[in-house]
Amino acid sequence: MKRAFRYLFSFLLVFLSFGVYFSNRIMYMKKKDDDFIFNREKEAGRLNPAEFGRLPKREILLQSHFGYHLKALVVEPHQTNRYVIICHGVTENKINSIKYMNLFLERGFNALIYDHRRHGESGGKTTSFGHFEKFDLKTIVDWLKLDRGPDLILGIHGESMGAATMLLYAGMIEDGADFYIADCPFSDFREQLGYRLKTEMKLPPRLFLPVADLFVKMRQKYSLRDVSPIAVIDNIKKPILFIHSKKDDFILPTMTEALYEQKKGPKKLFIAENGIHAQSLNENKEDYAKVVDEFLAEYGFDQPSNTN
Repeated sequence: MKRAFRYLFSFLLVFLSFGVYFSNRIMYMKKKDDDFIFNREKEAGRLNPAEFGRLPKREILLQSHFGYHLKALVVEPHQTNRYVIICHGVTENKINSIKYMNLFLERGFNALIYDHRRHGESGGKTTSFGHFEKFDLKTIVDWLKLDRGPDLILGIHGESMGAATMLLYAGMIEDGADFYIADCPFSDFREQLGYRLKTEMKLPPRLFLPVADLFVKMRQKYSLRDVSPIAVIDNIKKPILFIHSKKDDFILPTMTEALYEQKKGPKKLFIAENGIHAQSLNENKEDYAKVVDEFLAEYGFDQPSNTN
């Protein structure tokens, strides 16, 4: 009896330890230091602090549905009602969005960049890879629509987790923007975690994913199955440009291809030749810009609309 009790106790201890450890890995994924991001983007030539400083901009602090604040910058060099919201990836912040912002500023758009929950200057204690973040994006979109009025023409660009967040948001409310650009999203978070479990930790997903899911449910009140862009892609009617790097081995390009295949209606797919995860623009700048131009032209967003 004592031996059986010891075995049961040991099993429960291992079960509890893994559940807490893996759910912590999800909820508190290690972020990059803000200074590191700034210096990296500056040294790579993707951020010119002097030029960025001269751009007309407004700092916005919005209250999230969950009680914390969201820090955003509205960058407005153009007298136009065309705006793009940029959603950064996990571990990054809004400084990483500047390279995408510049792409759209060059095309006559204004832009809004912001920090996701628990990143940069925004509040929030945990990361949920799009589950809670999609409601924060709704807060951002709703504010911009109220601020700019009914003539707003809106695009949303997302990178990695930001792309998944964008798709979950659009699928939740049956579109909130006029077009979307999804750069290297995962199609299903549970599937993505299973892939990382196998490749990084050499653990069988069938055995360990249910444990992680259980602890996330207990601690955060949502299931990993809820974080599934492909489950809601049918709700998105507006045009989507899907982008992924062929050599991405962190989130496989097959995930973007699956999203593209599932999406009904207007869509476009670009698989970049160079770069690994979230490097499609950095390593394929001319081709990236070209496909964005083609996408905007194909769906009528390449010409400036009425000015303010």
